[in-house]
This record gives sequence, structure tokens and C-alpha cells, in this order.
Amino acid sequence: MQPLNLLPISNPNSPPSMLIPTSSASADTMLVRSEPHIIHSSSSSTILLVQDDDDDSKIETKPLLTRAFSYSSSSSSSSSNLVMQQRRRRIASANSLLSGAVEGCRREMGKAASDTYVVTRLSFRLLRYLGVGYRWIARFLALGCYAMLLIPGFIQVGYYYFYSSQVLRGIVYGDQPRNRLDLYLPKNMNGPKPVVAFVTGGAWIIGYKAWGSLLGQQLSERDIIVACIDYRNFPQGTISDMVKDASQGISFVCNKIAEYGGDPNRIYLMGQSAGAHIATCALLEQAIKETGAEPRASWSTTQIKTYFGLSGGYNILKLVDHFHSRGLYRSIFLSTCTV
Repeated sequence: MQPLNLLPISNPNSPPSMLIPTSSASADTMLVRSEPHIIHSSSSSTILLVQDDDDDSKIETKPLLTRAFSYSSSSSSSSSNLVMQQRRRRIASANSLLSGAVEGCRREMGKAASDTYVVTRLSFRLLRYLGVGYRWIARFLALGCYAMLLIPGFIQVGYYYFYSSQVLRGIVYGDQPRNRLDLYLPKNMNGPKPVVAFVTGGAWIIGYKAWGSLLGQQLSERDIIVACIDYRNFPQGTISDMVKDASQGISFVCNKIAEYGGDPNRIYLMGQSAGAHIATCALLEQAIKETGAEPRASWSTTQIKTYFGLSGGYNILKLVDHFHSRGLYRSIFLSTCTV
């Protein structure tokens, strides 16, 4: 047997050859001979190299690269380049959007600062035109700074009021929508605790039970239960209605506070500003009922150990004209008692 000489198909020095299809369609082969006959298949995925002699039994096969595979490397490289280009475009687009947003924010801040300066300057001119001197302007600014300093404290008390488990908010004591009270309970409830029934102020128009949250927090830390009583304000009702609501709230505290751990024998009444006036009127009205022939009331003044009136407006008759000129009309005050 002669040794097998392999020549590349593209070699120009190789003898001319001819492609001859094989009889087997499933072989996927191609026969290459040195004499002019070469056998190949229609799919041509392999080459069969045959010796020059007539012995065709010894055949060596070599795989051929298909056309699809020959383009695989180039197509994969082109697809990776395309992906990189798309990524670069996205990054460039994101950077341009970010720079545009920063520039727009800078313009808006500059515009807001300019508008604020113009409004402030015009406000000072208006105040000077109205006769308000720089001394009043300085006081207004000082008041604004003082309010800004109080904001952290308001936030702390508001968080305690809305999220503390020691605060029972909105307990119903009557039929009116504003007949509600808040209870501030101590952490240590190992026995009956003294109770403070507090009527908040608010110039008879903005009174609300939440105004006593700071007092409730401080006293509850000292093992005292605080009940902040809400009531109707003007124009929901007159002062007579406010006194009626406060009296019902005091009655609830006197009769139901034992269910919340309070001591019915140690109940103290407190009012502040307009609340002091309303609580005083409620006490006097209850005392008048107890001395008269009216049926027994739901609570008694003897259940109140002490009354604290803080900065209350008691002599309302001397203040009627002052309040009337500021929107609290005379009809609101003339239907109730004064002290």
C-alpha cells in the first residue's frame, strides 16, 4: 500500500480533479482522489480522501465546516458589537437626561429665589406704606423664628399623640359629634390613679382635645390619668352648648374613670383660657342644680376635689364689646353665665 498524500483542494499544483456524488444520500461525505474523480454528497459535511490505487476499502474521513458554521464567528462578533453600541447609546441618553434634570432644577431654584426676593421686598414696602415701622417688622420676624424653633417640639408631641399606646383617643361621652375625649394613661397601672379632667382653651372657636397632649404626656409620666375633654366651638354652638358638653364630659369622667384604672375619689378639674371659663360655668351650673329642686344630676361638685383655672377670661361682660369687634358676637356670650 502506498502512503496517503493529502493535498489541499485549493493547491494549484494538485492534479485536476472532479467531484463525483456518492450513491449514499445519507453519508454526508465527499471523496477526493488524486485521479480525476472525487466523490461528494449533496450536504457535503465531510471529505473522503482515497488512495491512488484501486483499494477503496481504506478511506479516511475529514470533517468539513458547514456554511452556517463558517459564518457563526463573524455573526457572533457583529451581534456583540451591536449590543455594545446599544448599551453606549442608553448610557449616553441617561447621562443627557440627568444633566437636563439637574439644569432644570437649578433654573427652578434660581427662579424661586428671585421670586422670594421680589415678594419680600414688596412686602416690606407695603408694611412701610401702611405705617408699620421696622420695629414691628423685627417683632414679626422674631415671632416667626420663635415658631420655627417650636416645630421640633410640636413634631415630638404629635408623634406621641398619634402613635403612643398610652393614649386612648376619641372616647365617646355624648351624642354630639364633638362629644369626645382623650385619655392619657400611665405606664404603671398597678392601682387606682388620680385623675385630671382638662378642658382645653381656644378662644371658644378653635378649642380641641389634642391641645392638651403635652399636659397629658407630662402628667401620665407621673402616674396621673389625664382626660382631655372636647366640646363644640362657635359657630357649632353657643357658650351654653360648650358648657353643656363640658358638663357631660365631666360626668363621664366621674362615673366611668374607674373602668380605665382611675380613682373616682381623686378627680381634679382643670381649665385653661376659654376652657377655664367653660369649666367654671359648668361647676356653677352644677352647684345651682344641686341646691335647687331639680332632679339629681349625673355628677356632683363634691366629686371634684380641686379646680384649677389657668389664665381664664371670667368677667365676660367687660370683654363682650372687645370680642364683638373681632367677630365673636354678643349673642354668643349673653346666653350663658359669667363669673
